[in-house]
Amino acid sequence: MRANWFRAGLSAAAIVCALPGVVGTQGGSRGVAIDSDDIGGVVTSSKGPEAGVWVVAETNDLPTRFSRIVVTDDQGRYLLPDLPPANYQIFVRGYGLIDSARVAAKVGQRLNLTAVVAPDARAAAQVYPANYWLSLLEFPKGEAPEEEALSAIKECMTCHQLGGLATRTLPKSGGTLSMDAWDHRVRGGPSGAAMSAMYSRLKSDRKMLADWTDRIAAGAFPRQVPSRPSGVERNLVVTLWEWVTPTSGRSDAAATDERNPTVNAHGLVYAAIQSDDVLAWLDPRQNRTGTIKIPSTAPPFGQNNEPSPFWGQQNIWLRSADPRSVALDQQGRVWVAARSRAQADQPAFCKPGSTNKFARYYPMPGPSNRQVAIYDPRTRQFAFVDTCFSADHNQFLTDADSTIVYGQPNSVSWINTALFDKTHDSEASQGWCPAVLDTNGDGRITEWTEPDQPVDVTKDHRIQFTCYSVTASPDGSLWCSASGAVAQRDDKIVRLERGSNPPQTCKAEVYQPPVGQTPPIWGSGGSHVDQSGVVWTDWRGSDHVTSFDRRKCKGPLNGPKATGQQCPEGWTVYRKPGATLQGLSVSNNSDLLYLTQIDRHNALGLGEGVVLTGNVNSDELLAVLPRTGQLVELRIPYPLGFFSRSTSGRIDDPKIGWKGRGLWSSFSSYTPWHLEGGKGARPRIAKMQARPTPLSK
Repeated sequence: MRANWFRAGLSAAAIVCALPGVVGTQGGSRGVAIDSDDIGGVVTSSKGPEAGVWVVAETNDLPTRFSRIVVTDDQGRYLLPDLPPANYQIFVRGYGLIDSARVAAKVGQRLNLTAVVAPDARAAAQVYPANYWLSLLEFPKGEAPEEEALSAIKECMTCHQLGGLATRTLPKSGGTLSMDAWDHRVRGGPSGAAMSAMYSRLKSDRKMLADWTDRIAAGAFPRQVPSRPSGVERNLVVTLWEWVTPTSGRSDAAATDERNPTVNAHGLVYAAIQSDDVLAWLDPRQNRTGTIKIPSTAPPFGQNNEPSPFWGQQNIWLRSADPRSVALDQQGRVWVAARSRAQADQPAFCKPGSTNKFARYYPMPGPSNRQVAIYDPRTRQFAFVDTCFSADHNQFLTDADSTIVYGQPNSVSWINTALFDKTHDSEASQGWCPAVLDTNGDGRITEWTEPDQPVDVTKDHRIQFTCYSVTASPDGSLWCSASGAVAQRDDKIVRLERGSNPPQTCKAEVYQPPVGQTPPIWGSGGSHVDQSGVVWTDWRGSDHVTSFDRRKCKGPLNGPKATGQQCPEGWTVYRKPGATLQGLSVSNNSDLLYLTQIDRHNALGLGEGVVLTGNVNSDELLAVLPRTGQLVELRIPYPLGFFSRSTSGRIDDPKIGWKGRGLWSSFSSYTPWHLEGGKGARPRIAKMQARPTPLSK
């Protein structure tokens, strides 16, 4: 276990020595070698060298605000490598400290820095991630079932952090009680209707949020404390660029083709900005950013339900395309889920009565929420695939047709991109399958019973499932997981084979995690398959990460008993660390795992097959190192509010070691004004690189 770096009851001498405003010095740097584009030195405080704290360099001299962040080694030494020429402001942030004064610096400079020990635990907590502040929340033994109430709180985190400064403080006006203020606040802004509906699930238990903010206003602060980075966590180099606007909410980023990480080397990084109907782009070599408008004939939506506490009556999210997930293909084109038409204008070939073979097998009458847009950087033009399905998260297969697959409730869908490029025929290029289990065990799918009917051992059986996250195995099979909500209670992963002649040859299998775990595993989130076909899933409800290896299954994979619990031996279970909520009968953390991706090509630098999931309420990516089972917390401490929805590992130059590799991550919740800095703060795009040591150049 890591040592607790903070000790209550600092001595008076330590407090006097830790006054803010101490500047960097030019003294000896104890073996920190630098090049002409580096800045390096030693961080010390009144306690001596400060290990495992962050040094942040930031500049506004470049076309967009640029930041680079590194961690000190066990002797307090740091090295900021390969900085673009500019004037920088540098400061120290760390758990147990308050931020040091910013010091002016230039590249090629040796600069020792003085860290500032926090005078008390409350001051230290001001730079804790949101989940540590949320750990003060106390669940009552109230009206809503515990799991239902917990799910309602966790679902807040799918859109924004809960526990950051913007949410743990609640201004009172005119003597308004905080519970009334909470009731009013969740109705405000363009997501007010959805927020209010989720909040109302708490029933009278919603008072716990009012009690939480009241106690913080009265001086409460987290008693649970985060650990400083240790081990390989100290090797991380983080680079941030500001982009888009202060109202640009939610982004998914892609830098390369996942199948070949050298595609688009050194090229633009793209993201779908849902609130603004744009693709954002970053040129990392020129430190320039911009946007590309996504055309759409869909009717606009996103009007405020009630005035926003930040933006008033301004309809900041009035939009038509509503873009979400992005992926790059082998040509460097950008595939993005976006509305291109009205939801109700479902093509006739999707509906019952169509001659389309997929519609005859399993019709999709609609509506479909999003279709698919393709942006070609060479022509700067968009093409559109009008889909029967609602497009969202996706993955390219390695087949000859360069198929891209999508998931949605109760089916898996795909586009044959080679065929679409040749014909531009939306109907001919797409297909889909429901999930039907081979419960009669004859090896094929024929007549089936429906989900609301009992299993008939003489027939097959269709199941209901949610494919929020879809991923492809090397053998071509597809795997799905859900989005964690108790209302769906979709606690399973689903495997689907398309076969040689879909939909007739489609066949599904379903697997549930083993029972008897403490705490129980529930609320599946993102999934991804590694190079060996092992499926990794994060569980939003119960804070687990699991792997499932179908090759280990001992019993039959199909038949009347193969309805979920037929392969407990295939599962390996991990429980993530973190701050815990109060008042629950079953322990649960105050954060949320979002999507899972596997670094198949060692783009980050921690090895091939590292499993990464955005721990969105804790300012970190959680990494699982499969060879050792180690869980590693990769934090971005500045600005507070790091919220990773997706990652994309790109290799720009495999010949130059860690400098030619990087893991790109989105950094945006729905609410950039919740980031450190408040209203006016802009989202960031992040690049993470793990170098061999904290001082590697």
